Amino acid sequence: MSNIPVTVDRAGLWDAEALSDVAAATFPLSCPPDATPEDIEIFLTDVLSGERFGEYLSDPARIVLKAIAGDDIVGYAMLVAADPADPAVAQAVGLHPVVEISKMYVLPGHHGTGVSTALMRAALDRAKEDDYPGLWLGVNQENLQARRFYAKYGFTTVGTRTFTVGAQLHHDYVMRLVF
Repeated sequence: MSNIPVTVDRAGLWDAEALSDVAAATFPLSCPPDATPEDIEIFLTDVLSGERFGEYLSDPARIVLKAIAGDDIVGYAMLVAADPADPAVAQAVGLHPVVEISKMYVLPGHHGTGVSTALMRAALDRAKEDDYPGLWLGVNQENLQARRFYAKYGFTTVGTRTFTVGAQLHHDYVMRLVF
């Protein structure tokens, strides 16, 4: 475990490959046990590649926050300033405008060192500074550790959604935090 101080800053286009590397190391850890390696690889290629991060970092509706320890990116969070595309999720969230925490991942060697806390605080601060009434996120129903983490910050479950990884459909809870 690392005890190196962590800073959180907005990521830039130059961080795309490093963010993709962090995603490749962390995303499989948050998947349900029945997610196949093939489906995880499809998701990594289609959604979390360096090229896709380049697109995210160029999208004015998205903010990618990077957590840095030493000279390394050890975690990231992606915020999306847009209403949920799924009408049922939008109704469950019930806020407009709203920010989604689309992704929040930390490298395993940095779990329990304050990286997740720093990322969450930065995400909350950013949404408050931009005058959003709250945030929402989807979290796999089987990911108890993540659900507890979000609940610690005041997120409550307001609905469900499905989430596709490769060819598999998974079930998420929709959680919301109102300021």
